[in-house]
Amino acid sequence: MASESGDSRLTTNFGAPVGDNQNSRTAGTHGPATLEDVHLIEKLAHFDRERVPERVVHAKGGGAFGYFEVTNDVTEFTKADFLSKLGKRTEMLARFSTVAGELGSADTVRDPRGFALKFYTAEGNYDLVGNNTPIFFIRDAMKFPDFIHSQKRHPQTHVQDPNMMWDFWGLSPESTHQVTYLMGDRGTPAAWQHMNGYGSHTFMWINREGKPAWVKYHVKTDLGIKNFTREEAAQMAGENPNHHLQSLYGLIDGGDVAQWTMYVQIIPYQEGFNYKWDIFDVTKVVSHKDYPLIEVGKMVLNKNPQNYFAEIEQASFEPSNMIPGIWFSPDKMLQGRIFSYADTHRHRIGVNYALLPVNRARNARVSNYQRDGFMRLDDNGGNSVNYEPNSLGGPVQTGAGAEPEVLALSGAVGRYDQKSGKNDDFQQAGDLYRLMKADEKERLIGNIVAHMGPAKKEIQFRAIENFRKADPTFGDGIARGLDLREPVPT
Repeated sequence: MASESGDSRLTTNFGAPVGDNQNSRTAGTHGPATLEDVHLIEKLAHFDRERVPERVVHAKGGGAFGYFEVTNDVTEFTKADFLSKLGKRTEMLARFSTVAGELGSADTVRDPRGFALKFYTAEGNYDLVGNNTPIFFIRDAMKFPDFIHSQKRHPQTHVQDPNMMWDFWGLSPESTHQVTYLMGDRGTPAAWQHMNGYGSHTFMWINREGKPAWVKYHVKTDLGIKNFTREEAAQMAGENPNHHLQSLYGLIDGGDVAQWTMYVQIIPYQEGFNYKWDIFDVTKVVSHKDYPLIEVGKMVLNKNPQNYFAEIEQASFEPSNMIPGIWFSPDKMLQGRIFSYADTHRHRIGVNYALLPVNRARNARVSNYQRDGFMRLDDNGGNSVNYEPNSLGGPVQTGAGAEPEVLALSGAVGRYDQKSGKNDDFQQAGDLYRLMKADEKERLIGNIVAHMGPAKKEIQFRAIENFRKADPTFGDGIARGLDLREPVPT
């Protein structure tokens, strides 16, 4: 309608002009997102309902069950019960997936891989919903629907379009770090069991004394990193588009296990605000030299699903599933995901999705006043009281799971752009490039050239300039590969 009328103003669904489509409204620079941000809520809620019935993102995937066992004492940092003593085991489910592809797409395409973990703890289910990359393309959930639209099918041709992808990336310089990672060797893992996983966001741990600290999760494969080259991945996509799914299933079905070791970086609470990088910006990493990895435990997958649809396709993972001792950070992408994931599940598999066997709390009692709705699977509370407060013996609050009150807030509610000296969009991408060996750099540049080749020249130039800002030899190598000799357009 806008193009027909000649009016190019961005508006809400009901025609109100949108003043800022890049930054969420937060309580101060590092405060949580506000419910009054109606544009963010409308944008995310609409986006969550754009695909029916498969997942909007992470549609193609697979997983397995197993356990997590604590191998190191971390009670100094968190009171989480499932991490409370050495040798303690907790049932868990893991699901791995591509991001952009549909349910029938090939496993081996170049894409980040979802790395979603569900721990069935005695204090309720805890979900760690990450990727096989320690970073992400954008730092604010406001941009997420636009990002995914650029990676999906063109609205006219109905095929993925390099112009859309590289146009968005080139105009979103914060994506340079993740694109460098994605276009490298780890963008095409050979198997799920041969890739690492990361929480990506910064989270908060709280110990029994109420002392908070910031935490970054790293889940490293014990079976070794293995990747496909671009050519090998393309060949496998044609020969067996379900290669990853079959590889993990066959490994476990043959009597072996897939195994990872979980580590964390612990950043003292106040130091987190003063660190050289913004630790709440998911496009950034925290140096292992500054905050070394601390081992937590072993993740072992040893049981395949008995019914894929019931146990994997209907499995729901959401960052909002927290337990005492673990909490959120003011990471703007994480703040958006807290709402969006659960909202997606209610739309995709119904408001009572938490009652499905794969999703329900297995080792903790559920007792509340949620009632009715489509596909209620239990006794719907029986003949017990369905409101609170009451004097008839219904469940009451105990304070045991009270949220931490440690994040001091200041500042006016507004839309804060996180760009600052601490959020340089190019240095860490350049650092990643400079860490690579010569043959890794050659493959990285070759992958970018092949991927970007069909895009329009002006889009190529813009993207190359971002890579040049990361490292001049990086951008120049891509330009040579694309045979771009003329000056960059101004």
